[in-house]
Amino acid sequence: MAQLRTMDVDARRFVLRGLNLAQRGELAARWYGFELDGQREPAGDWRIWLIRAGRGFGKTRAGAEWVSEYMRAVPDARIALVAATLADGQRVMVEGPSGLIALARLGERPRWYPSRRELRFPGGGVATLYSAEAGEELRGPEHHAAWCDELAKWRGGVAVWDNLMLGLRRGECPRAVVTTTPRPNAVMRKIMAAPGLVETRGATRDNPYLPDNFVAAMLESYGGTRLGRQELDGELLEDAEGALWSRALIERCRVDAGAADKLVRVVIGVDPPATSHGDACGIIVAALLRDGRIAVVEDASAQKAAPGVWAQAVASAAARWGAERVIAESNMGGEMVAATLRAASVTLPVVAVHASVGKARRAEPVALAYERGAVVHAGAFEALEDELCGLQMGGGYAGPGRSPDRADACVWAVAALLDGMQRGRVPGVRRV
Repeated sequence: MAQLRTMDVDARRFVLRGLNLAQRGELAARWYGFELDGQREPAGDWRIWLIRAGRGFGKTRAGAEWVSEYMRAVPDARIALVAATLADGQRVMVEGPSGLIALARLGERPRWYPSRRELRFPGGGVATLYSAEAGEELRGPEHHAAWCDELAKWRGGVAVWDNLMLGLRRGECPRAVVTTTPRPNAVMRKIMAAPGLVETRGATRDNPYLPDNFVAAMLESYGGTRLGRQELDGELLEDAEGALWSRALIERCRVDAGAADKLVRVVIGVDPPATSHGDACGIIVAALLRDGRIAVVEDASAQKAAPGVWAQAVASAAARWGAERVIAESNMGGEMVAATLRAASVTLPVVAVHASVGKARRAEPVALAYERGAVVHAGAFEALEDELCGLQMGGGYAGPGRSPDRADACVWAVAALLDGMQRGRVPGVRRV
């Protein structure tokens, strides 16, 4: 199998032409050796295998193949099939195009008994379908293994999972496979913190068998948005406790990137790093639109860049957008920041701002402007949005990285535009 995968097209065609019909049929039905990385069973002594992936990745196929293989290894196994509803389970796990019946090998096709919700395999094994809407049915039965599909949308949630786990005690090594697109809820958090968990990941675009036009359309419509990151990339997106920004708030404020064509005034917020080996240099372009709203239009941040590199990134962004000024945090030295930008031929005015209060106090008026609908994101800016959702009331930060460099730059840029519109001062900012 490994040799076949590494052959060029002509060599593979030559080998396939030499196979008889039975061999060709067996090869077409073969799974192991052709699965994607995220569909491959992990090695080791795991208890729970979580396949957390986007829609269309092939989660169902992986779950059905694993159950089929388990039945070959343990012919008299008792397996629980748990779906959000009985209808979902029968339509997807049992009778679906990637379900257990459709993927059965010749001579291994199980028989489905709807009245008993049982799938009986030729070797004597039985897979019983359960609904997460009736989780109490899992309180008594014992199982060797379980396949849990779309667990994130189970209504019974944690209670159903607990009943399943308490009955997963037959055989020497009981195991459960979970195939789901994630949602930030209690049952997902419990499983991801469970002992004996291993996880594989996958995104919609990873499946080479999906139509190219479908993948392109999904990425065009949802790429970078909260919905896309969850449903296409399989990311688990949670809001930090006490966060000033929520994922839902940012989604409400998202507009098409075409809105950036209606600009009145453009500024660039810059949060310089202390060293070239540390944090990113946050570089955020924001603009006042003709309709009076403020739009974030680009995240041009430079990762671990030397002063000359990030200064050039600022100059390039200013040229692209016709910016009228740069708003740069000067806590690390206002003259140094201005001199670095001048050396990169940034000829537009540089306004150095100094934070006289904590991050939360600086960010709160900007977050309120988002709440009022006065600020929008013209496009999707994943790294920036992750940092915004990590800024907490009281000054904490629970986002990615050590410092919210992009978020700070965004706050400076938006605050400057709000300041200009209101003809006032932004609390906590002192110009130097």
